[in-house]
Amino acid sequence: MKRITGFTLVELLIVIALLGVLAAAVLAAINPLEQANRARDTRMRSDASQLLAAIDRYYVSIGHFPWFAPGQDDNGAYGFISAATHGVAGPGLCGTDCTGTNYGLLISNNELKSEFMRRDFVVATVDTDMLYIGKGNAGTTNIAVSVYACWVPKSKSERSKATKAITVGSPTMSDVTDCATRSYADLGTSCVACLPQ
Repeated sequence: MKRITGFTLVELLIVIALLGVLAAAVLAAINPLEQANRARDTRMRSDASQLLAAIDRYYVSIGHFPWFAPGQDDNGAYGFISAATHGVAGPGLCGTDCTGTNYGLLISNNELKSEFMRRDFVVATVDTDMLYIGKGNAGTTNIAVSVYACWVPKSKSERSKATKAITVGSPTMSDVTDCATRSYADLGTSCVACLPQ
């Protein structure tokens, strides 16, 4: 008689169960939602960097910031507002609105490409999904003297690095020590990551 060797049904079920446990452990370690949040934060950092560089180039070539009319004090404060704020008071990304080819000064002066109008933060309606631009007066405490671009981070790793808070309409940036325990439900309960750091 020939003896046939192979796996029993119980052995196969044990191997399948072990593979399932390993797969669950790998998914828990990878955490796809956290990876997506990290990608979003990286994209916001890149967009903020490009927008700040465009504002600096505009200032060097034109002689004033996009939100100031010629002759106004360029060292004056500019309270934090959404980068997608349109009109004369906006940071220069959008024209009279943020649709179609209604470009602001940064795009019409070739400091940014028109594709920038399709970024997530331009069409965002939730305050924690927006990119904020602001600048303060020199010589005042808790005021951002440089032009800053800030956003609410989504990933745990970026939230652990965030140490500032901003208020829309105000040029102040405050240091925050309780960022780990904040709810991040809206801009008021969130810490922000900013460039320059």
